[in-house]
Amino acid sequence: MFLNGGAMRGGELHHLLEGAPLLAETRTAPRYRFFSVGDRFPGLRPVTEGGASIAGELYDLGWELLRERLLPAEPPELELGVIELADGSPSLAMLLRRPYTPAAPLTDITATADWRAHLRTLGERPR
Repeated sequence: MFLNGGAMRGGELHHLLEGAPLLAETRTAPRYRFFSVGDRFPGLRPVTEGGASIAGELYDLGWELLRERLLPAEPPELELGVIELADGSPSLAMLLRRPYTPAAPLTDITATADWRAHLRTLGERPR
């Protein structure tokens, strides 16, 4: 599964992975816009043009860990989907829910394309 927010190494949700192996630091294919949802967590949105390659980490997660630990911790603004990684392979990832009902303001951070870099612009320690 591709992770690009708080469940990455050093993040406040990383403990939910229960030691699942990190397969790679990687990026998505350049088919996504990247948003900060109220500066609390990131969200990907697939687009047909104007996308970018978004930074993240790829983990080998078991279905039970995904069902019992990670998905219950995800905010309601996100949903499970399948994305394309930079090498063309598919991966599970959390996407902005379709349609998105604004519960928090969205800030387009596609130009940054990295959640930790976005947090640094806010003066926060990257999670």
